[in-house]
Amino acid sequence: MCVLDSVGVGALPDAGRYNDEGANTLANIAQAVGGLDLPNLGAMGLGNITAIEGVPPCSAPSASWGRCLEQSAGKDTTTGHWEMMGVFLDRPFPTYPHGFPASVMKAFSVATGYGWLGNCVASGTEIINRYGDEHVATGKPIIYTSADSVFQVAAHEDVIAVDELYRICGVCREAVLTAGDAVGRVIARPFTGPGADGRYLRTHRRRDFALDPPVPMVLDHLAQNGIPTHGIGKIAEIFAGRGVTDSVHTKDNAHGLGCLIAQVRDDADNGFVFGNLVDFDMLWGHRNDAHGYARGLEELDACIPELLQAMGDGDMLIITADHGCDPTTASTDHSREYIPVLVSIKGAEGGVDLGTRKTFADIGRSVLDFYGCGDACESGTSFLSLLPCSRYTYASV
Repeated sequence: MCVLDSVGVGALPDAGRYNDEGANTLANIAQAVGGLDLPNLGAMGLGNITAIEGVPPCSAPSASWGRCLEQSAGKDTTTGHWEMMGVFLDRPFPTYPHGFPASVMKAFSVATGYGWLGNCVASGTEIINRYGDEHVATGKPIIYTSADSVFQVAAHEDVIAVDELYRICGVCREAVLTAGDAVGRVIARPFTGPGADGRYLRTHRRRDFALDPPVPMVLDHLAQNGIPTHGIGKIAEIFAGRGVTDSVHTKDNAHGLGCLIAQVRDDADNGFVFGNLVDFDMLWGHRNDAHGYARGLEELDACIPELLQAMGDGDMLIITADHGCDPTTASTDHSREYIPVLVSIKGAEGGVDLGTRKTFADIGRSVLDFYGCGDACESGTSFLSLLPCSRYTYASV
C-alpha cells in the first residue's frame, strides 16, 4: 500500500469548520499548472475520482477507484493513518497557534537539560535561518510548531548530534508532552549549513515520535496472525513501532518508491508492504509549490509500471492518501479533504467504482480481509468482495 502524503481529492462536507472550503489538492494543482500528465494513474482510474485537468475520466480503468470520507476530527498525518488502520479520534490533537505555554517549556528544559529558542508557529525552513546563527552560538535547540499538532525540535548536526536530538525528542514524547499537552507528534529536525548562499538546510534524518495508538488496530491484528508489516518511510514512527516488523528510513520520494518496489519484488514472506511518500506534503504542499507538486506527481506516475511489474499474481496494490495540503490556497496548512483510493489486483481484468466510502478505515478492513483475518477488526467495511478476482488472498499488498 502506498500513501501519497497529502494528495487529497476535494473538500469534505465539514471542511468549512477547518476553513478549507474549496480545497482540492489534486484538481487545483492541475488547474494551476495547466494540466497534469499522469497517463498511468489515469489509466487506473484517477480521473474518475475527481475532475483533473489533463487526466480525463477513463471508460475502462485497469483498477478500481473511489474516495474515502474521514470520520475522525482533525486533518493531520497521524489522524489520517490511524483511521486507515481502524483508530478513530473524537477530538483533534491539541494545537498551539501562539506557541507552547510556559509550563511546557519549563518542563522541556528540566527534562532535557537544554534551553530553547523560538517557541512559535513557523515554517521549518524559515525558522532555522531565523535562529540558526544564535543556535550555533548558544547550543539551544529551536522549538516551533505549525497548524498541525506537532512539537518540532530543530538542531544543527554539528551542534547537537543527531542521536542526541532523537534522545531529546524521545524525552519530550514520554515526559513532557503528556495529558492535555499530548501532541500528535514530536519531530526531530536536523539541519546543516550554512551553505554558499548563507542559508541552513534541513537534512533527511528527520524522525517522528508519535503517540501510541490507544486501541488495537490493523497492524496489531496482522502481527497476531503471523503476517509481517514492512514499513517504508515514516510508517513505523506514525504507529510508534506497533505491529511493524521492519522499517526503512527514506531520503525522499524517489528513494521511498525504490524501496517500495524492491520490497514488493522480493515478497519473501507475503507481508504487508506499507509505504508513505512524504515529499508531496513536506516539500510542496506546505510550501505552496504547485509546480513542484505537479512534477512530483508526474515522477510518481512514471514509476507505476515498474511497481505493477514487481507484483506477483494475486498481489493487491492500494494507492491512497492521508489528508490534503492544497498548495494553491493562501494557507500552508493541511486541508480537510477526501482521500483517493485506487486498488489493483495483479491478474484481474479491469476495475469497479468503489464509490464514496464512509471512512478511511475501509482501507484497513479490506487489507485484513485480503489476508483472511477481516473478523479481527470491527472498524470499517471491506471493499474486497467488490473487486475483480477477489478470490485472491494472502499475497502482498
